[in-house]
Amino acid sequence: MALLEVHNLVKRFGGLTATNNVSLNVTEKTVHSIIGPNGAGKSTFLNQLIGVIQPDSGSITFDGQSLLGQPPHEINQRGIARVFQSPEIFPELTLLENVTIAALAARDGSFAINFLEHPRKRAQQVEAAEQALDEVGLLSHAHSDALNLSRGDKRRLELAICLAHKPRLLLLDEPTAGMSLQDTHTTTELLKKLARKGMTKIVIEHDMKVVFELADEITVLHQGTVISHGMPDEVRADQAVQDAYLGGVKE
Repeated sequence: MALLEVHNLVKRFGGLTATNNVSLNVTEKTVHSIIGPNGAGKSTFLNQLIGVIQPDSGSITFDGQSLLGQPPHEINQRGIARVFQSPEIFPELTLLENVTIAALAARDGSFAINFLEHPRKRAQQVEAAEQALDEVGLLSHAHSDALNLSRGDKRRLELAICLAHKPRLLLLDEPTAGMSLQDTHTTTELLKKLARKGMTKIVIEHDMKVVFELADEITVLHQGTVISHGMPDEVRADQAVQDAYLGGVKE
């Protein structure tokens, strides 16, 4: 069953066509990876999914309902969360406070804590935040300031923030960018664990080892156009993909 259906998505910036009739379906409980070189249109594609950019034409349907014209916060409330290339966290807050804000947002529909609310009314959200931190292996640091985390741990904190929303679709834009080999391995194993639990994900990633470890399906973009799509072995065997990307072109 397709959780996300995208048909003939077009977005132009002046004379540049960033997405050129892009179509793909993302099956529920699968990992769908999108690869391609710089300028392929990958991040622009994700930005259209979350409402940051509105397409010029085409359709985006999530769980049977159109996302076109919806603002980002409404799309987030519908069950789509995104992990950005650079971690988006509140560095002056503790890890638990960061994730509790997200849990409250999932409850109330806005990223704001009512500090006059009795703590007992927030107990369920705090528990959800602790569960999310435990999921990513950061519960032991719950009361530490986010500012002091390594890049890899900041990325995992952002993932916990997304998990606290209990999304049906998680979008990850270069989740291992800038990480050490150890952090890359830890993050990959975490994403595999989430996949085994049935979380639907779209992953943009430059590390082909990570892509082939995670993906159930792969779509290849080049200059805004889909040039290949299929199972990992099919894409790996595609000569055009090998020549263009797998032979050494990295983002």
